[in-house]
Amino acid sequence: MAGSRAALLIGEITHCRNEWQSLSSLVSLKEYASGTRKDFIQKCQSGEYDDVVGIYRSNESTSVTGPFDREMVQALPKNLRYIAHNGAGYDNIDVPACTERKIWISSTPIAVNDATADTAIFLMLGALKRVTIPFTAVRKGEWRGKGFSLGHDPKGKTFGILGMGGIGRACAERAKPFGMSIQYHNRNQLPSEQEQGAKYVSFEELLKTSDVLSLNLALNANTRHIISTPQFQIMKDGIVIVNTARGPIIDEAALVKAMKSGKVSACGLDVFEEEPKIHPGLLEDPSAVLLPHIGTATWETQRGMELLVLENLRSGIEGKGLVTGVPEQKRQE
Repeated sequence: MAGSRAALLIGEITHCRNEWQSLSSLVSLKEYASGTRKDFIQKCQSGEYDDVVGIYRSNESTSVTGPFDREMVQALPKNLRYIAHNGAGYDNIDVPACTERKIWISSTPIAVNDATADTAIFLMLGALKRVTIPFTAVRKGEWRGKGFSLGHDPKGKTFGILGMGGIGRACAERAKPFGMSIQYHNRNQLPSEQEQGAKYVSFEELLKTSDVLSLNLALNANTRHIISTPQFQIMKDGIVIVNTARGPIIDEAALVKAMKSGKVSACGLDVFEEEPKIHPGLLEDPSAVLLPHIGTATWETQRGMELLVLENLRSGIEGKGLVTGVPEQKRQE
């Protein structure tokens, strides 16, 4: 069996190399650790990967092959059935194009929940405390720094969550002990046992009544710039915005304007529209707490993500279907 079918690793595995090697009992293993998009497509078209039924797509694979857009999907091996992607977000994979080819995709939503939620709360507290000025000043020997001002306590504030999936629920769990009231908006209301006391509200009410708004939803055509000028206009004056999801969910230029006007008092961002580029208005604003997309950058979480990718890949190869397939696909493997 191992000789008749193969799995292909694109990029690197850092923490679970032995677990990857253990798949050799099921399939032969191939790797494309580095190269170019053109070279990879040529290898696919030449038939070199015709025996590949599953791809492990590392979280750095886009730097190797570029995005899995329609062009790439059409060039992928003819027998490919599964793409096990390392990352909760998979906006760099053309899901409809894969579905047309009956290629099923998995991501790693469960493995990232805790670390991402920890980062969201860290950013919320930093934004409420207006931490940027004193945080940078103290290392310069300037103590609290020029422009230091009082921040705010989380207690008594309304914590609004846009996207109450696994990460959103983990954020709610962490915000509650701070004495915050929790409300959320999803496309659909959750079962009461998953809400854990959080209040379900409309999108408009969420914007109008939240003191802190945490963005925890996937990026797609419907969510791109879901927060822009019209949404800022109906928010509370002085709202705090936290984004640990994907940068293009927020219109960054509109956010900068909203911060300059005081509509948004502070923000905490781990993701940006054009990473690694950051809007100059955010870099210049001391009320912006900025991190370079490190929400899942812990040893434990990175290992957990790799293990979940391999679990998906193994399950697919064994004919059991994917464990955490993406919701857009009706998985009928």
